[in-house]
Amino acid sequence: MYLSATAILIFLFAVICNKWVINSPSDRVFTKANELPENAVGLVLGANPFMTGKRHNPYFDNRISAAVELYKKGKVKHLLVSGDNHKYGYNEPEEMQKALMAQGVPESAITLDFAGFRTLDSVVRSKKVFQQNKITILSQRFHNHRAVFIASRYGIDAVAYNAADAFPGVNTKTNWREYLARCKAVLDLYVLRKKPKFLGEKIEILI
Repeated sequence: MYLSATAILIFLFAVICNKWVINSPSDRVFTKANELPENAVGLVLGANPFMTGKRHNPYFDNRISAAVELYKKGKVKHLLVSGDNHKYGYNEPEEMQKALMAQGVPESAITLDFAGFRTLDSVVRSKKVFQQNKITILSQRFHNHRAVFIASRYGIDAVAYNAADAFPGVNTKTNWREYLARCKAVLDLYVLRKKPKFLGEKIEILI
C-alpha cells in the first residue's frame, strides 16, 4: 500500500513539474524568427558536434543554423556559445565557434563560455558572469522551455528560438530524458538550490 502511494505521488510530482516547466514560459518560446523580439545577445546552448561513429549531430548543426539565421536577420547582435569543455579533446564552445564562422558570423561577434556543463550553468552564467539580463536562447523546442524556466527563476528576461528538431517524428529517448530533466530542474531550483559548478570573475561582452 505504501509503495503504491509513493508511486502515485512520484507520478503526480513528475506530471506537475512537466506542466509547470512547459506552460509557464510558453509565450516566450518562438518558432518564427519574424515574431521573435530583438535582443543584443543570443545564448547558444551546447551539444556534442558528433554522434556515434563520428556522424554529425543534427541537434548541434540545427542550433548553429538557427544562430546564424538570427544573427544575419539582426535579431541578435552577438552570440554567446556555452558548452562543455570538461576533458582534453572535447570542446563544444570552440566547435560552435568554428561552425558559426564557417557560415559567415565574424569572430568578433562570438563569445565562448567554456563552463556551460549543463543548462542551468549556461543560463545562470549568462547573467552572473557575462552580465546579461536579457537574452535570446537558442536550442530545440523540447530544451527551450526548460532553459527559459530556469532563466525566469534567476530574473533573466529571456525568450527562446526553436531550432529545427533533429529527427522527423518523435524522438522517444530524447523526450523521456527531457521529461526527467524538467523534474530535476524544479528540484534544483526550488529544493536543492543548485548553483553552477563554476562562476568566477565577470566578463564583459563587447557589442
